[in-house]
Amino acid sequence: MILVTGGTGLVGAHLLYRLVESGKKVRATYRHSNKLKNIKRVFSTYTNSYESLFNTIEWVKADILDVPALLEAFDDVKQVYHCAAFVSLEPDKYHLLRKTNIEGTANVVNVAISKHIEKLCYVSSIATLGKELNKPITEETNWDSEADNNVYAITKYGAEMHIWRAMQEGLNAVIVNPGVILGAGIWHYGTGALFRKAQKGIRYYTSGSIGLIDVQDVVHIMIQLLESNITNERFVLVAENWTYKNFLQALAKSVNTTPPKKQASSLLLNIAWKLDWLIHKLTGRRRQLTKHLVETLKTKSNYNSDKIKQVLNYNFKPVSETISFIGNNITLLKG
Repeated sequence: MILVTGGTGLVGAHLLYRLVESGKKVRATYRHSNKLKNIKRVFSTYTNSYESLFNTIEWVKADILDVPALLEAFDDVKQVYHCAAFVSLEPDKYHLLRKTNIEGTANVVNVAISKHIEKLCYVSSIATLGKELNKPITEETNWDSEADNNVYAITKYGAEMHIWRAMQEGLNAVIVNPGVILGAGIWHYGTGALFRKAQKGIRYYTSGSIGLIDVQDVVHIMIQLLESNITNERFVLVAENWTYKNFLQALAKSVNTTPPKKQASSLLLNIAWKLDWLIHKLTGRRRQLTKHLVETLKTKSNYNSDKIKQVLNYNFKPVSETISFIGNNITLLKG
């Protein structure tokens, strides 16, 4: 039996599709039943038989903060894909991020050790990697605890520390550090929401760059790693590094809208995040733009994925094809 935590997210849903399509016996956790519709939407992107595939999954309602529920979910499980996480750059979500990403991951690995799980694959993020000026960022680029890191990065790094600790305690595990993951089927948050925003029009691009990867590449690599003899390793997963200008213009083209033609200045971005903070304080509206996000949008980074290419002899899908595929799917959805 294979267990997938966070099965209703973008990675989890695509992972479940690939596993059940290949005939694997799979159990998945969920927290809210209304999110199960995400699975069917993702499955329907690739097949008309999505209902029958969905029904082969054994669903267990279990929060990773609920240890008794986790213990039940782990019964008879041999392999685990830990995809569950909370994603936010909002500073006031820090305590929730810590609970879910750090404490939740500690619970998962502790139960995995107690249940003698054969192997675990953890979905981390490139946010846990350090930054080196004018140098490619790899698995060896160390985290800088003195840097002004965002709240999401801090908690994902803390979660990784529990994975490494579990490895020292005898758990066979691998870590993947994906860049920004592009995938179809979930449109109301994550990168799917970016395509919806592009449909409405994006006026500005920024001066930074972004590491991109197709969600299908992520899950194919996760499956290959878990089924291999590779253990106690981490892998950067970035197919291509794009400028935000090229990325946002490609998004606009994929959904047939006018691409952004102006670069947002540092002054404009700084005014924008401060105005967003003020609106949040006055109305309680969730943050759309933060100081850390602005810095990310202005930063040029170059992520290197040679390690996974060499270890698995893997070739990534071209990002331009991925963007076109997702844009076509959301255009059909709108129609």
